[in-house]
Amino acid sequence: MGKLSNKNIAILSENGFEESELFEPLNRLKEEGANVQIISSKKGSIKGMKDHEWSKEISVDNTLDQVSADDFHGLLLPGGVINPDALRGNENAVAFVKDFFQQGKPVAAICHGPQTLIDAEVVSGRTLTSYSSIKKDLINAGANWVDQEVVVDQGLVTSRNPQDIPAFNDKMVEEFAEGVHEEQHA
Repeated sequence: MGKLSNKNIAILSENGFEESELFEPLNRLKEEGANVQIISSKKGSIKGMKDHEWSKEISVDNTLDQVSADDFHGLLLPGGVINPDALRGNENAVAFVKDFFQQGKPVAAICHGPQTLIDAEVVSGRTLTSYSSIKKDLINAGANWVDQEVVVDQGLVTSRNPQDIPAFNDKMVEEFAEGVHEEQHA
């Protein structure tokens, strides 16, 4: 049995996710025994990006209107340039993300993934990292941005880029296994 047996984990994404930032954490979550669902705004499949080119697709398990944060123990937000921008412009996606924070559930976001957290209004006063090009956006939203491989702040796990995935995956699994964090807040 893995560390995440009997845990339901949501991966929220749209087209344009960074391939490695969805598939590598997905594989690790499954290795740890988690039941993982790909959540998106539309049925069908979503397509990733690799080296600025369209790449692998993955099937969507459920759409945002079919699920709620109540159904899951944790949330993963992969990066990519297109994906987080699409999510942050979707009121249902932003509300879904914010609900995880309101319930104290762990959230992991990598690279550009924290952009969605800005619109969910959950970064103020939090220490986190991201891809360097969104550093100023996060600081302007009240975050304490640091340049580190992986940062954990009361159940919120963040990393900078695909090179950080091994450390990101380790901390993501650890935080998801711990469950609800009383200090996690929206």
